[in-house]
Amino acid sequence: MRLYERAEASVIARAMQDADVETIARHPLIAVGSDGSSLSASGVLSVGKPHPRSYGTKPRFLAQFIRQRQLMALPEAVRKMTTLPASRLGLTRRGRLAPGYAADLVVFDPDTIADTATFEAPHSYPTGVAHVAVNGMLVVEHGAFTGRTPGKVIRSFAD
Repeated sequence: MRLYERAEASVIARAMQDADVETIARHPLIAVGSDGSSLSASGVLSVGKPHPRSYGTKPRFLAQFIRQRQLMALPEAVRKMTTLPASRLGLTRRGRLAPGYAADLVVFDPDTIADTATFEAPHSYPTGVAHVAVNGMLVVEHGAFTGRTPGKVIRSFAD
């Protein structure tokens, strides 16, 4: 407690074996998500040393579990990151490309996507992401932030 009072402290606990994680990841009812925060590599949202998952959960899954270990096909991995969590949360306008849905899209290169955030340097964006659209507006174009911030807090399941 004295250490925590005097400085930032964190604990990293590793409790699962890779084989167990792979078994769980393969299951068709397992969604890929994160309890990470929305952060930025600059400005007020760049303070502290958050867990690297805030920047790299899905790129890490795609790089390690799909490209390197080939645990499942890419379309199944995308489903586990989009339609499955949206439906599990009851979000009726998210998670798929369809008329009337929010257009949240990520265009990535499956051969190069990877997480780059580490515990030592957590504020690091992934590689291999070309474009990101949030609510139909490009926020990353050709790998660069556009300055647009069309995101909003989801206040109901129909948002």
